[in-house]
Amino acid sequence: MKKTTTKAAAAKAAPAVKATPAKKAVAPVAKAAPVKKAAPATKAAPAIKKTPAAKKVAAKAAPAAPVNQSTTIVAAIDVGFGNTLTLRGEGAGLSWERGILLDCAAGDLWTITLPETSHPIVCKFLINDEVWCSGEDYTVLPGSSVVLSPTF
Repeated sequence: MKKTTTKAAAAKAAPAVKATPAKKAVAPVAKAAPVKKAAPATKAAPAIKKTPAAKKVAAKAAPAAPVNQSTTIVAAIDVGFGNTLTLRGEGAGLSWERGILLDCAAGDLWTITLPETSHPIVCKFLINDEVWCSGEDYTVLPGSSVVLSPTF
């Protein structure tokens, strides 16, 4: 036998359910993992002790001698038309007895490049290798490039 039900009978048979708003699902909060303390720093390796043999090697590897380099000297002075400028001194091939001629780069600029040396250069300028500039001697470090302004 078949049971047949009508809509009215089905409505009576099922109890009425009130519609309530759905609650939002909240995910459970995870607990933070405890913070681990940093491991203590490792101790530095002990310094290597120098043995007598190592001291001998260090003594042989003494500081190297200064490297030889050419030196450029520029004189900023107008010596007048027809005159020359020379340089006398000691070091890098200079002599106090005879001057070396500078090249005229402009009306008031004279240049010279001296050969390599490891010692300071002491010098003075002369006009036509006869008239000395006034003042103290110039001292120029080897390998440097300087601009000097002599007075006469």
